Amino acid sequence: MKGVTDTVVGYMGGTLKNPTYEDVSSHRAGHIEVCQVMYDPAQISYEKLVGVFFQIHNPTAFNPDGRDLASQFRSVIFFHTPEQEKVALAVKDQLQASGKFQKPIMAAIIPATEFWRAEEYHQRYAEKHNLPSCHIAP
Repeated sequence: MKGVTDTVVGYMGGTLKNPTYEDVSSHRAGHIEVCQVMYDPAQISYEKLVGVFFQIHNPTAFNPDGRDLASQFRSVIFFHTPEQEKVALAVKDQLQASGKFQKPIMAAIIPATEFWRAEEYHQRYAEKHNLPSCHIAP
């Protein structure tokens, strides 16, 4: 996606320091699997990125639909600044009011905590295994 300079997958939101995939998938860590997106705000806005987030999954499910039904796959936007929080909440509210979704949007918008990079075999996993992806990666 134009303006996205890098994406890294990892874990955030839990209590365990330096969690592994096994820790996260066993629910011992409380972390969520996340994609950290680095972007150039001169080329793409944070608002646009938040919009893409809402387009690439079902934000009305507390845990997403499909193959991956588990708490580590919750729908969450972690914000880093008060401005990001304001934008994310506004986009969420606009989408809810638009009627695009029949159910309430359950995606949480919460302050970012420490990001823990996932193991190397998880980086660009879909690309490495010829699986469909969300096309955010540069």
